[in-house]
Amino acid sequence: MTTQTPSHLWTLLLLAWLVALLSTLSALFIGEVMGQAPCVLCWFQRAFMFPLAVILAIACYRSDFAVWRYALPLAGIGALLAFAHVLLYAGLIPQPIQPCTATGPSCSGAGMTIFGGVPLPGLALFAFVLIVILLVLIRRRTTP
Repeated sequence: MTTQTPSHLWTLLLLAWLVALLSTLSALFIGEVMGQAPCVLCWFQRAFMFPLAVILAIACYRSDFAVWRYALPLAGIGALLAFAHVLLYAGLIPQPIQPCTATGPSCSGAGMTIFGGVPLPGLALFAFVLIVILLVLIRRRTTP
């Protein structure tokens, strides 16, 4: 086991929370300020990211380094959903199993980009994977 000071662990925990907070605020900005309605997969990803922002904030406040036990499953499932969304956006998922229908926003349309072409599903995947990595680092440094 690598011995880490609580300040190193706290920094990892703070970074995980900041990623979740920035992702949550960005999703709200894109939806509420920019007026871009989320697709079905975006809603599912939000269902996993939004609680992470709250859970990790509480863990930071309490210096709860065991947060990986309950935050890692949320981040992992969110990452899987985001990965499926990236595959859908890239056109690698066949049409019959696509979750988005003709009613509502497209999961893979041109509206799924920001900053001149950066796909939102890719940003979501990056955020979830980064949180997973940070939580795994915390886990490895706190468990024997």
